[in-house]
Amino acid sequence: MEGKYIRQDLNIFGMTCAACSSRVEKSLNKAEGVSQANVNLVTESAAVYFDSEVISKDDLIGVVKHAGYDAKEKMSKAEKDEILAKNFRKEVWRFVISAILSLPLLLTMISHIPGLADSSFSHSLMGIITPTVQLILASIVQFIIGYRFYDGAYKALRGKSANMDVLVALGTSAAYFYSLVEYIRQMLGQTTAPHYYFETSAILITLILLGKLLESYATSRTTESIAGLLKLQSKEANVLRDGKEWKVPLEELRLDDILVIRPGEKIPMDGIIISGETSIDESMISGEPVPVNKKIGDDVIGGTINFDGALQVRVTKRMEETVLQSIIRLVEEAQGIKAPIQRIADKISGIFVPIVLGIALVVFLIWLLAFGELNGALEVAIAVLVIACPCALGLATPTAIMAGTGTGAENGILFKGGEHLERTSKVDTVIFDKTGTLTEGKLKVTDIYSVDERFATYALAIESQSEHPIASAIKRKLTEDGVKVGDLEIGRVRAKAGHGMSSVVENQKVTLGSYRFIQATTPLSADEEAQIQSFMQEGKTIVLMAIDGVFAGAFALSDVARKEAFEAIKRLQKQGIKTYVSSGDQSVVVQNMANALQLDGFFAEQLPGDKSELVVKLQNEGHVVAFVGDGINDAPALAASDVGISIGTGTDIAIETGDVTLVGHRLTLIPDTIALSRATMRNIRQNFFWALAYNCAGIPVAAFGLLAPWVAGLAMAFSSVSVVSNALRLKRYKFKN
Repeated sequence: MEGKYIRQDLNIFGMTCAACSSRVEKSLNKAEGVSQANVNLVTESAAVYFDSEVISKDDLIGVVKHAGYDAKEKMSKAEKDEILAKNFRKEVWRFVISAILSLPLLLTMISHIPGLADSSFSHSLMGIITPTVQLILASIVQFIIGYRFYDGAYKALRGKSANMDVLVALGTSAAYFYSLVEYIRQMLGQTTAPHYYFETSAILITLILLGKLLESYATSRTTESIAGLLKLQSKEANVLRDGKEWKVPLEELRLDDILVIRPGEKIPMDGIIISGETSIDESMISGEPVPVNKKIGDDVIGGTINFDGALQVRVTKRMEETVLQSIIRLVEEAQGIKAPIQRIADKISGIFVPIVLGIALVVFLIWLLAFGELNGALEVAIAVLVIACPCALGLATPTAIMAGTGTGAENGILFKGGEHLERTSKVDTVIFDKTGTLTEGKLKVTDIYSVDERFATYALAIESQSEHPIASAIKRKLTEDGVKVGDLEIGRVRAKAGHGMSSVVENQKVTLGSYRFIQATTPLSADEEAQIQSFMQEGKTIVLMAIDGVFAGAFALSDVARKEAFEAIKRLQKQGIKTYVSSGDQSVVVQNMANALQLDGFFAEQLPGDKSELVVKLQNEGHVVAFVGDGINDAPALAASDVGISIGTGTDIAIETGDVTLVGHRLTLIPDTIALSRATMRNIRQNFFWALAYNCAGIPVAAFGLLAPWVAGLAMAFSSVSVVSNALRLKRYKFKN
């Protein structure tokens, strides 16, 4: 937001569905002084842009409380984790207690089974689980365990909307209060053959609590990405003050402090090098495996790793302004502004519930006026409500999602929740990170150009003394080719950070290094120069070697595409999905990769912020975007995308920020993921059709008095069975090999 509006993040408590988050969002957006408010159901947070001269932070919290929910200023991760853990434990106990209380009621259903109702076992069972016992157990489940559904229904109705809480409260109350009326009639001697359906309400509440429990567990992991990013920061730094070196906490660093950073240490804070040269692993920012050479005057980034040189760095940014903190902020903002997915069931219920209530009321009045019998009219109206009970509608989504996510998990596809599975089915654009995602993620020697027979042996002799990633790639290649050092006489190896290394081998000075480093002291022939330039045009990393000032050969290294990348991209394109690659690498390298894999396009020299901006740009053009990555630098793009797909072999940050995690590194799982999500959504739509068709067909039958409430309850159970059976077909879903 531009201008005078500032951002305030709030933690929201008490939301149970998309209708709740929509209610809070509408209330905040209507408040005077609020420019924009985005409420995220999954992260239970709100990002509010407001004018502090018109409305205060406390007023914003008051608006949320007036809407029926609780709010607090953004808490630390530790504080929120403590609250989430406490709430999760409460959910577990609610489910356990509800299940224990519902089990005896479940056993009473045997009395409804034809042929067994009059058996000695049934009579013995009913002698233990008497109507009074059923009433006590069901009442505890209905009003103590199930209070949350009444509370949620009240808030929804007060906000002039209907959600799943309304449906659950309506359906369970119909069964419970009908049974209660039957119980009272029996106690008053008005009936000797009452029909009780206490088990219907109790079991439904228990199953829904189980679904809420699973959903709570899945969504609780959404905040772990921020914690992982914070772990990248050093806790302390070595600082020069008054001529002495001090170890101080990171938060005590000031601008212009001089940091002392030794080889192998993590750089504590963003700054500029004032002494020393080195190579730095910046893969957490760029995603590229090749260390970056740094010298006096170059900028360094906090959280990156110093490889091989001692440095003194002057701090140039405050802690909250560092690149790492910027990435953390991008992830937080991207997560905060994600629009909550409207549950299909909530949308249907908004129309379905009022219609069912209206039909039940009309039927009740018609029967009352036509026959003048209150009990008969009440029984028919209750039958209408029971046959229209949302059991099947409530099970339609969670059963399909559980089956779909379970099948995915068995095949290496981990969805973080049903909302992510739903969104994945709508993806029409996939952006791949390059290094470590489309490629193997490690340098390989692709070409060896030798003009001296000693080239390979001498190169192996010197590179064996280094652990640099380039040296490791060269050692691996030469060893695979059978090159041996033998008993060569090798002198001390000296490294010049950012340039190369040299030694004396068999009394001859041997130097390996970058093109510029070697070219400065070693002439190249026209043919040699042409060959080196051809490697460079292909975007490859070049290492040259000279023996006593004479060019001896060169290595060309690159990060090669994964074997299954081409197949995965072709399958995505057959699904009607556009494919792109985004990378921090130079343009020629990224373009070559895109051409080789026949991608629809490429984006080069992309920083983390650029990647997330690219995602937002495509979203603004109307695309549903999935981003596939495995690095810390991918975290903002993963969070900003509609569906973040992280590679299981990547960093914990990418995995926790992503909405879908692929176990292992089979890129063919990406088209499998989209195909499975589409199949699951088809299944959910089928479930909704059968749930509603079953109920809608049963309502007229019940309205004509042709269904006793207990028969309506049995029919409702069959409706649920059909929905669950359809969902279980996803367990047999076949993936393409």
